[in-house]
Amino acid sequence: MQPDQSTSQDENNQGLVLINLEQMIKSHISGISQLEEEIQKQQGIIDDILNNDSTYKEHDKKAKEASKLKSMTKSQILKQPQAADLAQKVANSRGELKQMQEALSDYLKEYQRLSGVNEIEGDDGEVREIIYTAKLVKKFTPHR
Repeated sequence: MQPDQSTSQDENNQGLVLINLEQMIKSHISGISQLEEEIQKQQGIIDDILNNDSTYKEHDKKAKEASKLKSMTKSQILKQPQAADLAQKVANSRGELKQMQEALSDYLKEYQRLSGVNEIEGDDGEVREIIYTAKLVKKFTPHR
């Protein structure tokens, strides 16, 4: 086999793999959509069964009242200066943590790209693996 034929065959094989992969993705998207619809229907039936049970409805009402009372009490406590300051510090720290996690993700992508390595050892001696999770989201298309 000549080099040109080998390259052409590799490209054909890659093309077939890509076509098969795309078909598997489309099949899974369809299967996931069907399963989500089925779950939604079944959950609706369960909700109807629960809402038609007088004991459940009574307990649900009491739970909602208790939850409302708890929320009001929490709100009152968090209005106290010390609690309000701490709540603000926690909110700020969560924002900072999210930013640091996003930056770490970017650094890890670049580290992996440059080094070709999927692991990194931390200062604590713990070896950690770099992983990524891909997901599919609907692309926004403006109405025509």
